[in-house]
Amino acid sequence: MHHLILLLFFSLLTVTTTLTSPESHHLLLPSSRKLRQHDTLYCDSWRFTVETNDAGSWSTIPSICFDFVKDYVTGDRYFSDSKLVGGNSLEFANSINVSGDGKDAWIFDVDETLLFNLPYYQDHGFGSEVFDEKAFDEWMLLGEGIVLPASLSLYKELQQLGFTIFILTGRSESFRNATETNLRNVGYDNWKKLILRGPDDKHKLAVDYKSERRKALEDGGYRIRGNFGDQWSDLVGYAIAQRSFKLPNPMYYIA
Repeated sequence: MHHLILLLFFSLLTVTTTLTSPESHHLLLPSSRKLRQHDTLYCDSWRFTVETNDAGSWSTIPSICFDFVKDYVTGDRYFSDSKLVGGNSLEFANSINVSGDGKDAWIFDVDETLLFNLPYYQDHGFGSEVFDEKAFDEWMLLGEGIVLPASLSLYKELQQLGFTIFILTGRSESFRNATETNLRNVGYDNWKKLILRGPDDKHKLAVDYKSERRKALEDGGYRIRGNFGDQWSDLVGYAIAQRSFKLPNPMYYIA
């Protein structure tokens, strides 16, 4: 009988020690800190697959990454990453022997490239919501997109180097006045042409529409030296630039 009581006592002691020891705590009840670290690692890796285009087509960011994406696009990292892309672009531009005939072209996208729609996404979940075309159309008409400093700096430097600037956007012609006004208000000027979607382009995929417009520039004798955008569909397809540079954007994907 005494042996049985002692055996039960040591068994209970072993279970209690196992449940309360620091080593076993994370196995049984993971701390919120550990969970946050895991989520951050996952979300950073997910963002990497987005930027490398390995993630393919997607409509909203993963639910566990809501805070991660918000912190990224409103924090120093986003602007630092963008600055580095701009610096790499300028380094390449400086290697080009600009002819002086006006045919050395550089293409810029608009949304999340020349203009940063941060105020809109602050009200619409930073990519956590399905894209609302009507709400975004209303936002564009306000002409209140803010400047992305890295893009403005590159834009000005390229003009100094003698490149001809084209702006090629997926926005439609109905937003021309609002877009031109917004661009000028934040510091962009003297572009050669602002190209927007016409009625025949309405249902085209971005990659097809932008390839067609680049091909038209090449047919006009332009040498597309560089292309600067936040979506792979800005950059790939055909009639591609000598070098293309992608800005970060984990908020949305456009095919």
